[in-house]
Amino acid sequence: MRKLWVGAGVAVALGMGFVMLLVVGVYLVAGNLAGASGAGGAKKLAKGTVPAAYQPLVQKWGNLCPAINPALLAAQLYQESGFNPRAQSAAAAQGIAQFIPGTWATHGIDGDGDGDRDVWDPADAIPSAASYDCSLASYVKDVPGDPTENMLASYNAGAYAVIKYQGVPPYKETQNYVRIITTLEKSFAAPTGRVDPSEQAAGAIAYAQKKLGTPYLWGGNGTAEQGGRFDCSGLTKAAYESVGIELPRVANDQYNAGPHPAREELLPGDLVFFSDDLTNSRAIRHVGIYVGGGYMIDAPRTGAVIRFDPIDTPDYFGATRVTEDGAKALPTTA
Repeated sequence: MRKLWVGAGVAVALGMGFVMLLVVGVYLVAGNLAGASGAGGAKKLAKGTVPAAYQPLVQKWGNLCPAINPALLAAQLYQESGFNPRAQSAAAAQGIAQFIPGTWATHGIDGDGDGDRDVWDPADAIPSAASYDCSLASYVKDVPGDPTENMLASYNAGAYAVIKYQGVPPYKETQNYVRIITTLEKSFAAPTGRVDPSEQAAGAIAYAQKKLGTPYLWGGNGTAEQGGRFDCSGLTKAAYESVGIELPRVANDQYNAGPHPAREELLPGDLVFFSDDLTNSRAIRHVGIYVGGGYMIDAPRTGAVIRFDPIDTPDYFGATRVTEDGAKALPTTA
């Protein structure tokens, strides 16, 4: 439960005019930063995007071949299972990497060297996923187009289909799979430069500003039946929905809706997150909308109202600059 970091007097002192200046400032700053993003290079994982228990495995095995990288491997695992090592699908896909038994029998490896190949053990399944990706990339290495996209298409539709169509095959499911993974990759990669500003940020802030003073409701989505009340992620979801971006319902999934600016790069409209475990984005328990000056608008807890709170607290986890593509790529079952 978040502490009462700032009283109502601070909210009054900040004032509506302050927020409106920040909203206008979003566009001014956006104009200055647009096009200032860094170039490529080897991708590393952004802080906490992968649960701490799996981060070393993903970082190591994500560099197994040129067709993959740690952020891409993380995006695959997140899409497949939400990092759940006990996940099982209706099609009998198993474990954190969702191998079907026949594929595991052929491509599963003993990643931790303990003498067995266990599809339920991430220490075997994560290396196996990377190894399988690289095998698929080698099968389609002579196919025209982007090697990584061809590899991902092979993972979904089979290498034969990619060879047959000389690229990503014309299957909607496969094309969506490639698009989703390559988009999610951006939310797992550590930024290599400035992160492009969000065009919808000002509208999201304006929405949240109108809700200042509204009582908190656990599970609140702002419906008439709920008296227009919200909890923390209900408020951020509604704020971005007002500008045409559909976010997941819970805070720890909202974290993957775009890239992650550093604290010193925050812009109004960024989502800011808080957790008792600063190594694991799946443990995030609170979210607000940054408005500048070290403050956010958030719905903090039962008994409080939507208000301004400072973000520089010991439980500050990080931030996300929401993008429309990033939000659309998020799996609904993770």
